Amino acid sequence: MLNLTPEQRRFLRAQAHHLNPVVMIGDAGLSESVLKEIERSLASHELIKIKAHQGDKEARDALLEEICTRLEAASVQHIGKILVVYKPAETPKLALPK
Repeated sequence: MLNLTPEQRRFLRAQAHHLNPVVMIGDAGLSESVLKEIERSLASHELIKIKAHQGDKEARDALLEEICTRLEAASVQHIGKILVVYKPAETPKLALPK
């Protein structure tokens, strides 16, 4: 799992503010096809929003941790049913503050 400094996290939250969710996770949970779609979206956008229709906050927290661990990404934010995830591309589009 990728770690971010508080300043980098703040920068990414500001960048994600105007984004719409690109992946939706239904009641069935995190399947391999959903995980591959998240991976494809991260490869092309670096910073994405995911909408999770899971029942409670603990389930969404576990879901976010699993996504970040399996894809070697960073958790930026979790508000309600929206998860924000970041993974830098091979040639990064976003220049994170140091």
